[in-house]
Amino acid sequence: MAVCLARCGLWHNATMSQTPIDFSGLRRALVIKLRHHGDVLLSSPVFSALQSAAPGCEIDALVYADTAPMLEEHPAIAQCHVIDRNWKRQGLLAQARAEGALLSALRGRGYELVIHLTEHRRGAWLARLLRPRWSVAPRQRGRGDFWRNSFSHLYAQPGHALRHTVEKNLDALRVLGLHPAPEARRLVLVPGRAAETRVEALLGGAKLAPGSFIHLHPASRWLFKCWPVESMAALADELHRQGHALVLTAAPDERERELVAAIRVRSRAEFVDLSGRLSLRELAALAGRARLFVGVDSAPMHIAAAMGTPTVALFGPSGDKEWSPWMTPHRVVSSTEHSCRPCGLDGCGGSKISDCLVTLPVAQVLKACEELLKS
Repeated sequence: MAVCLARCGLWHNATMSQTPIDFSGLRRALVIKLRHHGDVLLSSPVFSALQSAAPGCEIDALVYADTAPMLEEHPAIAQCHVIDRNWKRQGLLAQARAEGALLSALRGRGYELVIHLTEHRRGAWLARLLRPRWSVAPRQRGRGDFWRNSFSHLYAQPGHALRHTVEKNLDALRVLGLHPAPEARRLVLVPGRAAETRVEALLGGAKLAPGSFIHLHPASRWLFKCWPVESMAALADELHRQGHALVLTAAPDERERELVAAIRVRSRAEFVDLSGRLSLRELAALAGRARLFVGVDSAPMHIAAAMGTPTVALFGPSGDKEWSPWMTPHRVVSSTEHSCRPCGLDGCGGSKISDCLVTLPVAQVLKACEELLKS
């Protein structure tokens, strides 16, 4: 196999280097982030920091098609290439054509640097096929020579959960010799004019001015991350009693909309319910106009943080040190009574119900809200 790869010109790097690279003359770079929406958004500072170091460089992104809205309006990104997860459902021939067209487009860009931010094997193959001068990826145990020899640089990852995901992404630049300034580490999410206009119209119809409402997003695609319906309803009741206008959102997913409907049944509060009606960019435009965002560990929580909105984030089994709201005023509410958290499991014992989350008292979450509202 090694001989074949060498003859084909695909054996990228026989030895891995940690030598800093020269960013001054960099012309084109590709950043690969093949993960979910929140993960992709948390990679946005990589583009900003790279542009600061190499202002003449065209920086492209490669992400899954459904996550592209997280980056498409980023001012540092020249082109956003996508992989559609539905290609696999279209048959082998159609998938091969789509993959071939993508590879051709990427090759045509002539990248000098490829930054791969996950352990996805596609990144190793692309580093070999695109043959950039430099390439970087996270160090992976158990991957062997194929992974290690695919990249010119490998960056170390902490063996614990005490480093934020944004910083771990930026470590890909640090190992290349670039240490981003604090202002370059902020999340970047631009909703766009169409999203801004639609949200302005929706809020105008509800007679809500920017900064006059609290944005509640109680759901997550992972339901084991959700706070109980009764608790969220009780929190909404108290916030409404204090005179705050409330806007509810959720994804179009049927389970999320059912959760929101259950909250409305149990609550006496008045809501502007936009659940299932907003795109990701419109959700960002809404969060950017809110006085406060309240939600669980989810992509919308990261979207609110990216828009600079004060954020109350409820955490159960997932790690708040890795995933807390980034560079915005916030409060993380989590249990101090469960020494097992963060366990990373989908509920206790895989039951889909996380004791550390469902037992969080309403009073504790309300206190976090009041602290941010006062400040």
